[in-house]
Amino acid sequence: MGLLVLLVRLYEFVLLARVLISWVRVDPYNPVVRFLYQITEPVLDPIRRALPQTMGIDFSPLIALLLIQVLLTVIVSVI
Repeated sequence: MGLLVLLVRLYEFVLLARVLISWVRVDPYNPVVRFLYQITEPVLDPIRRALPQTMGIDFSPLIALLLIQVLLTVIVSVI
């Protein structure tokens, strides 16, 4: 259980890093930036497609973080 919770928490930090780099101008070819996009896009893209467009504001990271919190609650209560 501890390892699973740790991995989910680590993914939360990866999502937060992705959000933070989206606020500043970064080199899209930077290996760190590419890694963050590659690891988060499989989660964010389906959420982004399911949400209605909201004047250029991407709420998919917020929804993903909320879903992660729900997942953690379920994991902790089941195990």
